[in-house]
Parts: sequence; structure tokens; C-alpha cells
Amino acid sequence: MKIAIAQLNYTIGDVDGNASKIIDSIHKAKAQHADLVIFAEQAVSGTPALDLLRKTTFLELCEDALVEIASCCDGIAAIVGLPILTADGTISAAALIQDRKVLRYIGKKYITARREMGFLVPSKGYEYATIKGHKCAIIVGDDLSRERDFDQSVETVISINARKYGKGTMTYRYEMMRNLAFVESKNLVLVNQVGGSTDIVYDGTSGALNSRGELVLMMKNFEEDFQIFDTKASARPITIPSTYNDRTRLVYEAARCGLRDFFRKNGYRKASIGLSGGIDSAVVASIAADALGAENVRALLMPSPFSSLESVEDAKELARNLGIEYNVIPISEIYTSVVNTLKPVIGGTEFDATEENIQTRIRTVLLMALQNKTDYILLNSSNKSENALGLCTLYGDTAGAFSPTGDLYKSEMYDVARYINRTQGNPIPESILTKEPSSELHPGQKDSDILPPYEVVDAILFRMIEEGQHREEIVNAGFDSEVVEKIHGMIMRNEKKRYQFPPVLRLSSCTFGHERLMPLTNKYGD
Repeated sequence: MKIAIAQLNYTIGDVDGNASKIIDSIHKAKAQHADLVIFAEQAVSGTPALDLLRKTTFLELCEDALVEIASCCDGIAAIVGLPILTADGTISAAALIQDRKVLRYIGKKYITARREMGFLVPSKGYEYATIKGHKCAIIVGDDLSRERDFDQSVETVISINARKYGKGTMTYRYEMMRNLAFVESKNLVLVNQVGGSTDIVYDGTSGALNSRGELVLMMKNFEEDFQIFDTKASARPITIPSTYNDRTRLVYEAARCGLRDFFRKNGYRKASIGLSGGIDSAVVASIAADALGAENVRALLMPSPFSSLESVEDAKELARNLGIEYNVIPISEIYTSVVNTLKPVIGGTEFDATEENIQTRIRTVLLMALQNKTDYILLNSSNKSENALGLCTLYGDTAGAFSPTGDLYKSEMYDVARYINRTQGNPIPESILTKEPSSELHPGQKDSDILPPYEVVDAILFRMIEEGQHREEIVNAGFDSEVVEKIHGMIMRNEKKRYQFPPVLRLSSCTFGHERLMPLTNKYGD
């Protein structure tokens, strides 16, 4: 049997647009003489559809679109993912279409992703179907990692999925699939969602394994793709790629894809950013220029009385290297005016975080004015380390419409910056990579004044956040107890800040934004 795998980028709520993509792929599959074409979980609705899954009118639109899709399936079978309203609630289903008719719905049994809980209800799980004389098991979502012992007569397991990207999950996913295909001695075909959906990005990477557990087809990361898997044809096995060696590339591509689709699917075209001459804004500006085009990115350089000349020159060089428009707007006079205006309130007190934060909030006022006047949507250039510790100013550098890097630790920002320079002709000045991290909040200020090196900070944060280790475990691993206690205290004190962040693109299993710092137990990438 020839199975066409359509890995497409769907938009949440755009039922007509999604159906059009599906129909185009059906015609493409027919032209290539495929027997079956398969589409991802919730392809018709887009995912995560959240509250839309509770709206009867929306669910009816999805079913109407499915009827139109089925009308195109003459001479070919199709498996299409969509939400279906049942007597018990909405299920995530695979619609089996043959001879232009929707024969039945196969629902998902296990609701494991937090973004689906409360919106979807469990169904009875996988079912068998004979397509063109070929017996298949059709399974939806995370059920694939939980079900075993398929009927011996089944030749191929077909899984439609919506599995988001997370660092390291692709290797885990394919190792699980390889083991399942080998133990069950069946072909295994997986089609996944691809593209960004606000704070989630799906990596695609759909594929097929033969009954010996050998990977014989793997589709693109973070891009639409369309390929044919022939169950009878011999194919040379592919080595399952290691995400360890390719991790930084995948992180970069995930951030670029998430940013690009956030803008495209929301009808935005242009982005603005405040360039400081530091590593974080340099990485975000580089990603934005790649994702949106340099002509659609604009930067403001806003030196304060405490900004170094070197940082301003680094920011200018970066902007010129990227080919983005920029303006230098010194904020010294504005800063002095604000401080003087506040003298009746804070006069006579020592310089502290109050004056430091005024600088950041002034910059945000100017960046938001640029957005309001010119429709350049403001990008946040935060990182996970500083977000966790609260080294960010409310209504200042916590502002923006979207944060493509807020789930990357500070040390990962340097990894991504080096990757950008390796692959894009060194747009980030070397001095940005080598200078000691500083927010330049007062003369001579360095992050190391209050913290150990970020390599140490990030190692502790990773153990606390991703691995859920207790402070005692981290100290027993060799970290200084005072540093561990200090970092833990900073995390606990700054929960309020993380609740006031813009959407943060989720690139790991544990992130910030509107969720608490809590490690997830679902390693499968949902």
C-alpha cells in the first residue's frame, strides 16, 4: 500500500484554510497514485484550539469541512484529524474516509497534555480498519506510547499526532517508535503537526518505520512536507538522528518557526526590538531578521547615562550586519527629568533599583510608541535564567507581544549566538559574545556582582526546574549551599513577575509565562 504523509502547517480556527490545504494534498496524493493519505491530529481545527473545542458552532463547521474533504476522496482513502462532539464531550478523532464517505471516527483515549485537559474527553482508543486490502491500526495522539499487543493480522500502525517540540524529545519519540515497530513486527507511520501556534511550536519530523524497526522515511523539521511511504517497496534504513549533536540547530529553527508563524497567523508583518549591545537582544534581532526579513525589523538603541560607548557601537554594528533599520535615541534627558520629577517622593534616598528600573521603563515607553505609530510589533528579548531569578523589570524588559527566547537559559543564548555566527556569516560582533554580562544599570555594574557565572546558575536552575530536584540533592551534587539557597529564594520571590510576561515560546518541558515553575512528568513532548 502506498501511504501519502501530508505534514502541513495549520492555523487554529481557520477551518476553511485548513480544509483547503488538506484538499490540495489529497489531489497531490491522487496524482502520485497513493492508496491512502494521512493528516495530523486536529488538522481541520488547528491545535491547541482550547475554548473553541467547547463551541458547538465551531465543531459543526469542522464536520461540514470534513464532508467537503470527503467529497474529494474518489479513488483514495484518507485519515483526517479533527475534534468531534459526542454525548460525553469533545474528542480528538481520526476520521476514516473511503469512497467519498466518512465511515467512522477513531477517538483518542489518553488526554495527557495540559493544554487539552478540560477541553477534550477520553474516547475508546485505537481501532482496526482494512484499507485497499491492507489491515491497519489507526491510533490518535499519545495513545501510541501507551498501547501494545496489536492484532497479529495488522500490517501497519498509523498514528496521527500533534506533538510539540521540546529539547531532546525527537530522539525519545523515535526510539519509542522503533521499539514498538520491532516488538510488534509491524510498519509504523506517524504524521505530526508542524508550525507555530502562539507559545507552542510543532516540529513535524513525521516518518515511517518498517516491521524490523528500521527508520526508512523521515520528513523535514519545522517545515511542511509531503512524502510517500510504500509498505511493499524496499528502502535503505536511515539512522535515527541524535538531537544531542543537533540540539542548537533545532532550538534555533524552533524559535525562528515559532516567531514567523506568530506573526503570519496573527496578521503581523513588522517587528521592533530594543538593541542594547548585549547577547539577548542580539540573538532575538538575528532570529527576527531571518524569520521575517531584515526589511521588516526595526531597532531602537536607547543609551542611558550608564550605557557604555562599546555597547552602543556593538549594537550599531549588529544592526548594520543584519541589514535592519535602526535609530539611536538617547534617554539621558528623559531619565534625568523623571528622577527630578520624583524628587518630592524619593529625594534624599540612595540610588538603588528604583533608579535602575526607571531606565528600562523609559525604553519600553519609546518602543511601545513606535509600535503604536508604525505597527512594528515589539519583541521581548528575555531569557529563562533572568526570568526565573527575577532579574527583569516589570513593565520594562518584561514587555512585548512575544518572547521567542524566554525559554532558553542564558548559556543557551550564547550557544544560539555562536550557531548564528557559524551559519550566517558572523553578524553578531565577537565583543558581544566575549564581554561580561551586564544590564548597565549603574556605572560598572556586572551580573557577576550578585551571581556566580551563568554556567553555574543555569546548572542549578536546570536541576530545580527541569529535573525537579530538591535543594539538598543539588548541594549533594557538589554545588555551594549558599548559592543554591540564594537562587531558590530568588525564584520563589519572583513568581509575580512571571505571571506578567508576554507569551513565551515553549522550547522545553518546563517554561514560564502563565504557568508556575513545575517540572512535567510527560517526557513524550506534549
